[in-house]
Amino acid sequence: MKLPARVANLPAGLSRAAAFLARRLAAGQPAPDKAAKRNRNRSRIAAAVFFAFFATLAGRLAQFGLAEPGGAGHLAAGESSARPDIVDRNGEILATDIKTASLFAEPRRIVDVDEAVERLMTVLPNLDAEQTWNKLKSDTGFVWLKRELTPRQQAEIMALGIPGIGFRTEKRRFYPGGPTASHLVGLVNIDNQGIAGLEKYIDDQGLSDLQSLGLAKGGEMEPVKLSLDLRVQHILRDELVKGVERYHALAAAGVIIDVRTGEIAAMASVPDYDPNNPVNAHEKDRFNRMSGGVFEMGSTFKTFTTAMALDSGKVSLKDRFDASRPINIGGFTINDFHGKRRVLSVPEIFIFSSNIGSAREADLVGIAGHREFLTRMGLLDRIAFELPEIASPTQPKEWKKLHSVTIAFGHGVSTTPLQTAVAAAALMNGGRLIPPTLLPRTAEQADAFAKQVVDEKTSAAMRYLFRLNVEEGSGRRAEAEGYMVGGKTGTAEKVVNGRYSSEKRFNAFLSGFPLNDPRYVVLIIIDEPKPEKAGMGATAGANAAPMVSAVVSRAAPMLGVKPEFGHDAKALLVSTH
Repeated sequence: MKLPARVANLPAGLSRAAAFLARRLAAGQPAPDKAAKRNRNRSRIAAAVFFAFFATLAGRLAQFGLAEPGGAGHLAAGESSARPDIVDRNGEILATDIKTASLFAEPRRIVDVDEAVERLMTVLPNLDAEQTWNKLKSDTGFVWLKRELTPRQQAEIMALGIPGIGFRTEKRRFYPGGPTASHLVGLVNIDNQGIAGLEKYIDDQGLSDLQSLGLAKGGEMEPVKLSLDLRVQHILRDELVKGVERYHALAAAGVIIDVRTGEIAAMASVPDYDPNNPVNAHEKDRFNRMSGGVFEMGSTFKTFTTAMALDSGKVSLKDRFDASRPINIGGFTINDFHGKRRVLSVPEIFIFSSNIGSAREADLVGIAGHREFLTRMGLLDRIAFELPEIASPTQPKEWKKLHSVTIAFGHGVSTTPLQTAVAAAALMNGGRLIPPTLLPRTAEQADAFAKQVVDEKTSAAMRYLFRLNVEEGSGRRAEAEGYMVGGKTGTAEKVVNGRYSSEKRFNAFLSGFPLNDPRYVVLIIIDEPKPEKAGMGATAGANAAPMVSAVVSRAAPMLGVKPEFGHDAKALLVSTH
């Protein structure tokens, strides 16, 4: 005879007795008196065990039901809100959990509220007296008074000996590097939950679910390793800070990308903030300009116009375009900043940064071809990236000829500097567009993401033009001896009250190195720079370019790029066929 489930689950002795009775009943035989008596005793014991078990369970449920939010039950669960360490590619800690004490009170146990408030404020003078008094007067079982105390504050409050006052050991996020990588690592809130940067990304990947289930234990979680090199990150940020000071600018930002894998070796934007004390993190000038802002990238966009013209097959490096006169279109005049007023070759259009020549290149390709090329290069769509702070590019709703020719020299489309650098990496690495990442990625893994967007011959031509521009064009001050740097300047007029202002500039230098075997793309932007000294210029060649030079000279050895001296570093056009 099959036993009911609740009987089958009894302790072994009780289940055997129940089975015996069941067999006797099934055979139509009544249990003997002694057996009946013995079974009645066993039944009483079983009933007592069941009663004790369910009474205990009911008591615990009642206790949990009556617990105040944030009370003892909450405290136990809260201990699970640990986070994994975040480390750079070399294992250097960027973010970790440390223990800190937080002050709470049990108002029902407070003897004298006035005295308690008065004594607490001798240690915590910034405590809101009225709010604290109201909390202690309430009829609740638990209230927070102050989170994240210093060890000294905890010791002094403990010495006060106030009944009903206690401490909870909590986990607090600590960032050893301070602001060095603040925009990348991000922030957590008071409850150790990610709210920005990679901290939020980690939560969105499932950490918050583990925390809610109490399964996130700090000692059991593997560190989150980044592609970032903390040494290189420090160099980049340091040069950005120096640049803002030297050129009296509003802000600056930069990125260094491995062209073979898409890994971010460093990325920074200043002004920034200290995540250990993020009181100014939400000020409007402290956003991440590399990924969270969109800008007209100015003449750096001529890089893509020239690449488009060459890749279309309609233009070669030997072709020439008439730049002797301005172009008048749709009531607008397109002119050159320092015009040569003559026919220019394609390399001359690039190194002299001719608006007229670039407009003619775009016109030859056509409106549809122009838009398709920029889309193919990933410049018109929101980029896929780990950071949540990613802005979406803007472009004209309907492209007309005027739009195409102005976009050719960097006006009319706004995009993030990060995706500008990513697209440039494709022009340096043989034509393969690789999504950027802040996580480690091998070259083999990158192959799975890579998409061939231009011909290898086009890539070789762009490397040649980049180097030529540092040798003979506007990028001379970007030279870093031994590292064969090449690049393109961009000096864009900012839009003020709906009009382009000749007084306010957004400058950039888009570069790659070493161009004989490209490893990295470096992009530096600087917002509203002024002349370093009276009588000096304030174009990108005078500020963004030398900033790139300084970054490359200091960072290249850390990145494993050895300098080469004593050989011909002239720009050479190498055939890919």
